[in-house]
Amino acid sequence: MDRLSIIGLFLALLSLVGGSILKGAGLSSLWSPAAFVIVIVGTLAAILLHTSPAVFKHAFKIVRWVVKPPVSDRRALIQQIVDWSNIARRQGLLGLEPQVEMQDDAFIRKGLQLVVDGVEPDTIRHMMEIELGSQEQQDLAATKVFEGMGIYAPTLGIIGAVLGLIAVMKNLADPSKLGHGIAAAFTATIYGIASANLLFLPVSAKLKGVIAHTTREREMVIEGLIAIAQGENPRNIENSLAGFVN
Repeated sequence: MDRLSIIGLFLALLSLVGGSILKGAGLSSLWSPAAFVIVIVGTLAAILLHTSPAVFKHAFKIVRWVVKPPVSDRRALIQQIVDWSNIARRQGLLGLEPQVEMQDDAFIRKGLQLVVDGVEPDTIRHMMEIELGSQEQQDLAATKVFEGMGIYAPTLGIIGAVLGLIAVMKNLADPSKLGHGIAAAFTATIYGIASANLLFLPVSAKLKGVIAHTTREREMVIEGLIAIAQGENPRNIENSLAGFVN
């Protein structure tokens, strides 16, 4: 569980609600059905036009990583790779075959199977790097969904404000409606800027960080599997992979 993300989401909400109360605007000023439709629904419409169905679906599949990123323990993974190396030295590469089905991670399972099958180290590297690059590209494309929403939302907020001011201009003859109308118009701007800078763009940046961390970890796995396939000494493997921990 990523506590910083949870704290960040809480503080984002607190900054809006608390700021509105401290400024004397009150909570009611933050609610506007018209602004919600123009900004939030409009942003969703824009990103649906912007994105392919597969990428959109994947984006909302990985968004949970903001609060609950994939479990990562590089030291334990290095130890596991060293254990595999010891098994390979004692029993040969075929001795690793029972380990393949024990792996929950499909990427590790595929790489270990290639080692067991006796595939040449260069070929293993080539195949695994293609697999890694493909997954990374897919994940990064998903982060652009939230990045795009962060770009569209402020503009739609301005559109909402303009539409609100147009409605105010139509009621110039009735001064009692001007103050409320202008306040409602600027609520759309708040929706657009706040959602972009307190939610959409931070979520995109957080996901990119998680993806970069996962990619680096998988690069470590590739190096470890290549070393096993080349018959490297387990102690040397451990020492070479230690650099990935920091």
